[in-house]
Amino acid sequence: MTSSPEQTRGARLPSLTGLRFLAALLVFAFHTTWQTRFVDTPVFESAGFYGVTFFFVLSGFVLTWSARPGDTAPKVWRRRVVKIFPNHLVTFAVAGVLMLATAQAFTTTGTLANLFLLQAWIPDLTVPNTMNSVSWSLSCELFFYLTFPWILRLLNRFSARALWITAGVLVAVTLLVPLVSVYLIGGQPLPFISDGTLSFEQIWFVYFFPPVRAAEFVLGVVAARLVLEGAWPRLGLAPALLVAVGGYVVQANVPYLWGIAGTAAIWLTPLVVAAAQADLQLTRSPFRGRALVRLGEWSFAFYMVHGLTVTYLHRYLVDGRDLTPLAGAGLLVLALAVALVLAWALFTFVETPAVRRFGVSRRDRAPRRPAPASQPLQEAAE
Repeated sequence: MTSSPEQTRGARLPSLTGLRFLAALLVFAFHTTWQTRFVDTPVFESAGFYGVTFFFVLSGFVLTWSARPGDTAPKVWRRRVVKIFPNHLVTFAVAGVLMLATAQAFTTTGTLANLFLLQAWIPDLTVPNTMNSVSWSLSCELFFYLTFPWILRLLNRFSARALWITAGVLVAVTLLVPLVSVYLIGGQPLPFISDGTLSFEQIWFVYFFPPVRAAEFVLGVVAARLVLEGAWPRLGLAPALLVAVGGYVVQANVPYLWGIAGTAAIWLTPLVVAAAQADLQLTRSPFRGRALVRLGEWSFAFYMVHGLTVTYLHRYLVDGRDLTPLAGAGLLVLALAVALVLAWALFTFVETPAVRRFGVSRRDRAPRRPAPASQPLQEAAE
């Protein structure tokens, strides 16, 4: 039996929380085996790109799922800004201290763009990955949050048929964007990327540019709307997981621009939906375990600290040393442990208090006085 949108909207989806940590772990695996190479293996060369797409799709799905009746755009923005900026500002400051300690150069454009989460908009090789490099994705997320109230308002008017057509258009966009980049975007080729024929501007357009990455976010919004309307066919977690794993193999073997693009959303959106459906139907889910859900709650903090942890542990413990595979694996485990401890601290002492204190205005937090018996309920609600 299909639940109504009113019955399902806002229901807890712990499996998605558990999956959040696994996605963050994919990004960690990319940074420790492909980018900094604690362990040299090609298995995770696409893991970072895959994990980021998962987060973009998940953001659209969860924001739609948790949208509250009577929400205004300022209320949505407040909740999201309070969620991301405290962690961002703390890790931004830590990155600045570490850069000073290691005599790294600052650029005015890169530093200010990173501080205000504008770095993903600037097609300059020296800008998007400045300071705490992983925060470039927050630049995209901030754009998604700003546009979300209008996106949802529009899609709420769509029939199930129109939503499916929209999903098809969004999938087509993710497939066509790399073609646009190849044939319409110029720039000086970078010899150290892919086969040496791609410019940073081409890569930036596909990977960093927020309006392009918004296709993945909007696909998440559409998927949530279809589930709420009972229009998404039931899909088990096992088949959806097989699709996601198979999609990872595909992404690792397509041309570079398609491998880093939002095309991964094609394979990951069914997994997001299947996990949500498993929680709604109370069917078995391996992602709902207490420990994994707790790690999922830390996942944003983990994402924000892991890049700095990996970069500087590699700088002092790995770079320039001839380590055995076993020693490299041991240091990788150390990096994971340090990142988890720092994530716990950031979540406990920064993220959680900030959300509790500033996530809701005092006016919305204050309990409403009961209306006098003679006062109409409609007037009391006003």
